[in-house]
Amino acid sequence: MSNTHAGGSRDAWRSKWGFILACIGSAVGMGNIWLFPSRVATYGGAFLVAYLFFDILIGFSGVIGEMCFGRAARTGPVGAFEQACATRGHKRLGTGLGLLPMLGALSMAIGYSVVVSWIFKYLFGALTGSTVFSGADATVLADYEQVFSQTASAFGNNLWLLVALLVTFVIMALGIGGGIEQANKIMIPLFYVLFIGLAIYVGCQEGAANGYRWMFTVDPTVLKNPEVWVYALGQSFFSLSLAGNGTIIYGSYLSDKQDIVSSAWKVALFDTLAAMLAALVIVPAMAAAGQTAFSGGPGLMFIYLPNLFSAMPGGRAVMFVFFVAALLAGLTSLVNLFEAPVATLQDHLHFGRAGAVGVIAVIGTLVALCIQGIVSDWMDFVSIYVCPLGAGLAGILFAWVWGREKVESAVSLGRRRPVGRWYYPLYKYVFCGLTIAVLLLGIAYGGIG
Repeated sequence: MSNTHAGGSRDAWRSKWGFILACIGSAVGMGNIWLFPSRVATYGGAFLVAYLFFDILIGFSGVIGEMCFGRAARTGPVGAFEQACATRGHKRLGTGLGLLPMLGALSMAIGYSVVVSWIFKYLFGALTGSTVFSGADATVLADYEQVFSQTASAFGNNLWLLVALLVTFVIMALGIGGGIEQANKIMIPLFYVLFIGLAIYVGCQEGAANGYRWMFTVDPTVLKNPEVWVYALGQSFFSLSLAGNGTIIYGSYLSDKQDIVSSAWKVALFDTLAAMLAALVIVPAMAAAGQTAFSGGPGLMFIYLPNLFSAMPGGRAVMFVFFVAALLAGLTSLVNLFEAPVATLQDHLHFGRAGAVGVIAVIGTLVALCIQGIVSDWMDFVSIYVCPLGAGLAGILFAWVWGREKVESAVSLGRRRPVGRWYYPLYKYVFCGLTIAVLLLGIAYGGIG
């Protein structure tokens, strides 16, 4: 199947589940693995309640909206924003606004590629038994962020960074159906299989039951803590990949015959399952080591957990499986982030697929090599400011500028029954309001997702 637009024929998904798996792959990332479990460990079952509330709310508003915006426009964020603004006679304004989420996707992808390179490094270390984990005291949680900054996050991981980018751009050069879809069909199911296996293994360790007990105990007093709801909102928002770029571009390759509402809830469901699987591995493992609460972030994933796993029976094999699963999550997200700028070159400058991927590969590689030592600050800036702005602009242009008739028509396309009148106000007021809340709370808290 192929979609068309003003510039000619565009690549497309070959199947409904290929699209869904690709969207799941874009959503499942490091936030599911190194942040969600730490939130659960800190707040227990209360965080799960708050997270599920926002996941349902955002899944049935923002995810549907961005997918439909992309499909209706048949292009990425720059073209979609142009078309919306053109209805009011301000096409050039749309071009400028659309560049924000597109550049945000490129910036986030560049930072994310550095993270994926760390995974490659640690995967190789787990395979060979090298000393990449040395220097961290597994009994001192306070040390692992500092140790990580000295072992992985500084400049000097150039080889694995080049490997990470090469793998990513080879997948992308093969196209939407032949590359991205096929890769996700393999990597996403394998991700779930590996994490299920890890969850079973950890569940057999002495003391793991304490982790389960804490995860699923809802303390009503904790639910009254505003931070629980703030962090749950941020976790859900960023985990579902809403930034006015990746979900829009994936939606633009979708056939008119597909029911986006049906696809969106499946993406939200499987993203939640991925986060829960990570928590079912990490929280009980930490409980088995005597830790009831811990900080998230790269230090947890790259220093503390490898040392913790190495102390378990078959530790090297466990580490290897863990980093393979993390690599699958990282690569599928990285491909999605790079797709928006690649598609922009194709749609607006009429590059061929290989040429567009090549240009973005050169830019991405040069910048990624330069930012390795400041990647944390780089990604904080993009996630706190650019991502919520991109999502908010997409929401405003789709709902407020294109208007109710266009929105309901786009959401109803491919469905047996038209979408109910509940959807438009949910998206226009609730979701757009939440994007503003994510931006303001992110600034106030220094990041919430």
